[in-house]
Amino acid sequence: MSFANQSASDLISLPIIHPDWEGVPAHVQGFSTTRAGGFSSAPYDDGQGGGGNNLGDHVGDSLASVVRNRERLNRFLPNDVTFLSQVHGTIVLDAATLAAGNVGDAVFTTRQNTVCAILTADCLPVLFSDGKARVVAAAHAGWRGLAAGVLQNTVTKMRAAGAADIIAWLGPAIGPDEFEVGQDVVDAFQLRTRTAEKFFKKKTEEGKYLADIYGLARYVLAKVGVDQVYGGDRCTVTEKGQFYSYRRDGVTGRMASLIWIAS
Repeated sequence: MSFANQSASDLISLPIIHPDWEGVPAHVQGFSTTRAGGFSSAPYDDGQGGGGNNLGDHVGDSLASVVRNRERLNRFLPNDVTFLSQVHGTIVLDAATLAAGNVGDAVFTTRQNTVCAILTADCLPVLFSDGKARVVAAAHAGWRGLAAGVLQNTVTKMRAAGAADIIAWLGPAIGPDEFEVGQDVVDAFQLRTRTAEKFFKKKTEEGKYLADIYGLARYVLAKVGVDQVYGGDRCTVTEKGQFYSYRRDGVTGRMASLIWIAS
């Protein structure tokens, strides 16, 4: 994978995770950042005393640090990225017309060199491409958005824009052994289908469950005909040296997951 405008020192100092998927054309490019290799200080650092790559400007970090982190990220991209104002909802926007502050939790594009991006720190980032690189998308799927239909809405928007044979990658999120939820979360998914119960493991405490957000996402995607789903093997909570985690730390940074169609 090649990146625009990057230097050798940038490549060393910005650790990233590539989607491990098959069937996606080579000119579809994307990655997820980690918490390492930036300019942010604790508690937004890299977890080991070094600078953190926090990309969220709404979490209490120094704005100057966030700006530096975002400026360097943009050197890896064909065009500067515009981030959504995420609200755990189901709105899907077109990246070609996106403006700073637009509210939404997913973004798609058919245009070359237009970057789709979302921010997470335990919630599930999902990157999408169709098999012919006609449409790509990125979605932010916390449990509220996942239960309400953000992934279904993203797939619908992609198909309306010409996508077929959609492929998805589940980026770094909270793992199934760490995602403790209450009965309200179970009920939110059971409103759609009772077969979602298998993705919740009851704990000994009354009304407490461990939820498998990766399993829920695969289930939701399969219901709308997306069967090629990859990833889903990381845990933002337990991999402290790799990822920010709101569930683990409370005050923390945000990582980005990004995708675009290269020219």
